[in-house]
Amino acid sequence: MLKWRAAAITNPGCQRERNEDNYFVSDDQRVFVVADGMGGAVGGAKASKLAVEAIEQLWNETPPHASDRDAIKQWLEDSVALANKAVFQVAKKDASVRGMGTTVVVAVQSEDNFLQIAHVGDSRAYLLRDGRSILLTNDHSVVQEMVRAGRLTEEQARINPYKNLITRCLGHEVEVEVDQTPIELKAADWIVLCSDGLSTVLRDEQIGAVLDTVTDPEAVCQELVKQTIAGGAPDNVTVVAIQYFDESSDNGAS
Repeated sequence: MLKWRAAAITNPGCQRERNEDNYFVSDDQRVFVVADGMGGAVGGAKASKLAVEAIEQLWNETPPHASDRDAIKQWLEDSVALANKAVFQVAKKDASVRGMGTTVVVAVQSEDNFLQIAHVGDSRAYLLRDGRSILLTNDHSVVQEMVRAGRLTEEQARINPYKNLITRCLGHEVEVEVDQTPIELKAADWIVLCSDGLSTVLRDEQIGAVLDTVTDPEAVCQELVKQTIAGGAPDNVTVVAIQYFDESSDNGAS
């Protein structure tokens, strides 16, 4: 049985006056959320906050059983739907934030070395294993759809002027389609959840390099944000880092 420990950090970056990102890590470190709001300084911050609060509330009220994978999968579907509804209803009623929305990536840890991830938008989840950085989520964005169709390379996508246009988010429609990704974890694995403020500045191999040299989740978060800021950080940046280790290890506890 694996143990894990986690840390999270958010930073407005170099060019934004307000941080429109929000995150949540539950007290039992079983649910992790990153949300990146859009719709103006007020609307974006409000949208991501509403989404995170809706997920946090559902976790506190009706968490799935830690060993029931089907229940976890359903809970994720329900929690993202609830977050979408919360943002949609406020945007509909309040003209000052009409059109606001948010991305979201949510991960729930089970007791059997299994992590279920749900996401909408271009906030990401990475697995770092054996020195390799593996992207677990597919961005719901215009340029990434062009990459998947073979019309752009990854390098072209990084400098494309439309790289921030997303094709799916919370708050714009009554219902939203949610992608889910299951992952079986091993000792020495890392999971990183982040807003696109990090992934548009740091390449996957740069993220992997940090996890190869830093062994504490809090230090990983700080170093990733530090490098993003050094790279100009045109957007807010939020990171959740989760470190996994064998139960017999003395590295810490979940």
